[in-house]
Amino acid sequence: MEILDLHNVSFSYNKGEFIKDLSISLNGGEFIGLLGANGSGKSTLLKLSAGILMPQMGEINLWNKPLHHYKGKDRAKLISYLPQMLDINAPFRVMELVSMGLYPYDILPQLSPEEAIEMVGLTEKKNSSITELSGGERRRVFIAMTLLQGAGILLLDEPLANLDIKYQIELIRLLRNLRGSKNISVITALHDINMAFQFDMVYIIKEGRLIASGEPHKVITGELLKDAFDIDVTFSDVLHPLNPLNKINYVF
Repeated sequence: MEILDLHNVSFSYNKGEFIKDLSISLNGGEFIGLLGANGSGKSTLLKLSAGILMPQMGEINLWNKPLHHYKGKDRAKLISYLPQMLDINAPFRVMELVSMGLYPYDILPQLSPEEAIEMVGLTEKKNSSITELSGGERRRVFIAMTLLQGAGILLLDEPLANLDIKYQIELIRLLRNLRGSKNISVITALHDINMAFQFDMVYIIKEGRLIASGEPHKVITGELLKDAFDIDVTFSDVLHPLNPLNKINYVF
């Protein structure tokens, strides 16, 4: 069942059309990677999907209701958006920051801040200052905050950026587990082609248009990467079973 649907959506900044007649749909429990070059429209697409930006043309529906008809707090209970740029040096303790996920609620949800922190594996650091945590741990704090928010859709803008490979792996595994245990739908903007293979589906964006979608091993080809990123690549190994990330190796 479609829970989020963008139909013929266009959006313009001051310098002209940026998102161009784009249509995508998200079903329950989907795990989607959003791939494209810098400036392709990934962040703008996520902001439109979260209701932060309004399209000039087209429709965005959430649970078969226009997205802009939802009040802010009601929308926040259904969609959680995590931007690329986070003030991760804010002087908060882990518990304080995670508890901010309760802001949409007058009646507290079933999930407690402690349980959300436990789900991301940070129970022992719940009283630590966020400035004392590693980059991966900080990202997990914000993931816990979005979980506490209780939304069934997570829109994550480059959550793997500037993380060591260890923390990238941990975060991807966490998101996959949450998808499985909570039936949460996830759309994650990516810049790493290898990481796109960890998702069930990929959407590839170029100049504000959707140019391909489908299972990554079927969609991501040398020809498509040349089109989307203007690079020539040759695949030397695809989905090696012994690699914990099932990464591809490609040669520039």
